[in-house]
Amino acid sequence: MKNYQLYLFDFDYTLADSSAGIVKCFQTTLEKSGLPAVEKDTICRTVGLPMREAVMRITQNRDEAACDAFIAAYKKEADRYMTPMTHFYPQTIPLLTELKARGAKVGIISSKTRSRIAEKFVQDGYAHLIDHIIGSDDVKTLKPSPEGILAALQHFGLEHDKILYTGDNLVDAQAAQNAKVDFAAVTTGTTPAADFAAYPHIAILFDIGQLINL
Repeated sequence: MKNYQLYLFDFDYTLADSSAGIVKCFQTTLEKSGLPAVEKDTICRTVGLPMREAVMRITQNRDEAACDAFIAAYKKEADRYMTPMTHFYPQTIPLLTELKARGAKVGIISSKTRSRIAEKFVQDGYAHLIDHIIGSDDVKTLKPSPEGILAALQHFGLEHDKILYTGDNLVDAQAAQNAKVDFAAVTTGTTPAADFAAYPHIAILFDIGQLINL
């Protein structure tokens, strides 16, 4: 593996599977809002997108006020269901432990809120494995904007060639390209390997654990 000094990761479908919680929160919010039900697979295909875009796709309504109301209702369900229904992939904690043992820094760049991500690491006893989290509430523009990645570079005081960003969605590949940092794709989400081929990448992985063998 190249001697990167900082490993940045997306969260959903990259380090953890939160799809059950996301589906539960969306379906419950849709029902309570009197909106038509949406199939699980349709909801899962929005995981990793900015929340507003995901809501507009699922509700098929691009009205800003309606979106704001839905998000407010969704957050109440997320407070109840999201963290308990989110599970780290089996390879995640061993990988992060190894990276930290090698002296690398580890960060997360996600369209999820920082507090929700931190809550999962604290709850499971792994907060010591993460040096910095940049969530949706920490940036003005979400992925594919490079803002989050560039903020992490500034936070750690590192150059672009010392960074590897890993994610499961095309917005992750695009964000890495826009930030001019190396990118590794994982196919644990809903994006097939072939879709990543058009973007610069050092590897396309079946799961996050393969990262240690690059």
